[in-house]
Amino acid sequence: MSTTPPRPRAIGLVAATLALLRKDLLIEWRTRARLNAIIFFALATLLMFSFALGPDTKLLEKNAGGYFWLAILFASVLALGESFRVESENACMDGVRLAPADARAIFLSKALGNTLLLTALGALLVPVMVALYGVRIVTSFMDLGLILLLGCLALSAPGTVYAAISSNARARDVLLPLLLFPLVIPALLSAAKATTLVLQGDPMNQFNSWLGLLGGFNLIYWGVGFVLFPRIIED
Repeated sequence: MSTTPPRPRAIGLVAATLALLRKDLLIEWRTRARLNAIIFFALATLLMFSFALGPDTKLLEKNAGGYFWLAILFASVLALGESFRVESENACMDGVRLAPADARAIFLSKALGNTLLLTALGALLVPVMVALYGVRIVTSFMDLGLILLLGCLALSAPGTVYAAISSNARARDVLLPLLLFPLVIPALLSAAKATTLVLQGDPMNQFNSWLGLLGGFNLIYWGVGFVLFPRIIED
């Protein structure tokens, strides 16, 4: 009498996402190579902006929000580019795909992990920006924290999708920013404008409009990434 082995029980989307996210965070914490690289790169970017403009403190204060988000954007290329490097180099993606779990959990775990990384980077850069550019937070820290979170979510969703697409390409380090930068211009503009309002005041009540645009961008690209990611990793 032959017995067939029991089929593996499918893992729920939330459980699979949390398990994969925990795995990525543990790898990141143990090596800390990517974290150290993006921190020093972002700090160097802020410093270069201040050196390039010289002693013109008024211009630094006026454009501080834009420089802050450009530093996060440039550093995000390093963070996003490393998202799938472990799976690509060790041929682990096939094993992850064979697991009895929804493939969308891979997208959610990678995108949420990148969001946490970029949000932590942004929180670290805020006091550096205040010290270098001589700005101060006029409205509230809660507004700045909300913009930081939404902006990092907006970079992470399409960035994770394009990182998966370019992970097997030879010129992946060049391909990723070429694909990502044009797409995230609306999110970058919204985040920079909203941050500027937090730093310089909002006499015309424009903050909610930029916040709404950033929220709409997130809804679109998190939804698109969630739906299309299984097909992307199959190809």
